[in-house]
Amino acid sequence: MDKKITDSIIYIGVDDKDIDLFESQYVVPNGVSYNSYVIMDDKIAIMDTADARVTDKWFANLREALGDRKPDYLVVSHLEPDHASNIQKVAEAYPDMQIVGNAKTFNMMGQFFDIDLTDRKVVVAEGDKLSLGKHELTFVMAPMVHWPEVMMEYESTDKVLFSADGFGKFGALDTDEDWTCEARRYYFNIVGKYGAQVQAVLKKAAGLDIEKICPLHGPILTENLGFYIDKYNTWSSYQPEDEGILVACASIHGNTKKAAELLAEKLKATGVKVAFTDLCRDDMAEAVEDAFRYDRLVLCACTYDGGIFPPMEDFLHHLKAKAYQNRKIAFVENGSWAPTAARQMKAIVEGFKNIECVEPVVTIKSTLNKASEKQMDELVAALTR
Repeated sequence: MDKKITDSIIYIGVDDKDIDLFESQYVVPNGVSYNSYVIMDDKIAIMDTADARVTDKWFANLREALGDRKPDYLVVSHLEPDHASNIQKVAEAYPDMQIVGNAKTFNMMGQFFDIDLTDRKVVVAEGDKLSLGKHELTFVMAPMVHWPEVMMEYESTDKVLFSADGFGKFGALDTDEDWTCEARRYYFNIVGKYGAQVQAVLKKAAGLDIEKICPLHGPILTENLGFYIDKYNTWSSYQPEDEGILVACASIHGNTKKAAELLAEKLKATGVKVAFTDLCRDDMAEAVEDAFRYDRLVLCACTYDGGIFPPMEDFLHHLKAKAYQNRKIAFVENGSWAPTAARQMKAIVEGFKNIECVEPVVTIKSTLNKASEKQMDELVAALTR
């Protein structure tokens, strides 16, 4: 990508293509970018640092951007280590540089670093401004999107929003892929719990004249910004993005999966859009993403040790943690002698907000038969009417 975002804003981030798991849990087959920027003006501001995995490359990019000049400010939007790992090193490299953050930033900073902030700390709050010369930053507090100290910065001359983790996505910047899929997986698994807080920030952003969005992960957004903002509005309000059904199954020996696959085929035959996930084998983060994407969900699981087969139980706990709501949910259970999975799955989802449980429950004993397939046909009709 072109390192110059504008005549005065330079990209100094780094792609990481060697990482196996982001946050030690999310598969990232196309890697991830750690975005960082420098604003060159009468005074120079570094906008965040980068992960320790790319320290040397990040410093090289910083020095190339600075040339023979030295930075005046380091703006800390977010203290999570993938963006903040080099704060102490860059502070030591440029001892006259001031560090800009909010009160919560500095309350937490000592937990990560041993930095003497005497005469170096610039504490900002909602609406405060920092002049760099021709460029001026306005600070927009974004608590719990998705840490309590998060803030965004709006630069009014070039009309750029530095959006912290907002509008981010998985994938290195040289990856040629659709933004929506990996941004959705990123959003719901990392930020998804905090929809109300995202809504609050979107309301603030609505009053700004934004031409570019510079996130801390993923591409810089420069065109059709309404599309991205609309996606975030849908996601953060917990509304379905598409009409369709996710069939999620957790099967021990394969009989529950066969039934789930048949159910998916019957649903597709009605013309409805259907996604399918095998919770024992597929990416859990993608299953969570699809659950939020569609307006209906079918949970297919067998009974295990008198409870729910663990891959399904894990999936439900992920949905609960991310505040899953506003959906229709149906149940398919299997048990050779005492099927109880549906009752226990229902007990979990009834604790979710604004959930409609769709009847009938399909109960299979070991393998699908004519009676249980009749229940399945009734369920298909109920889900598609």
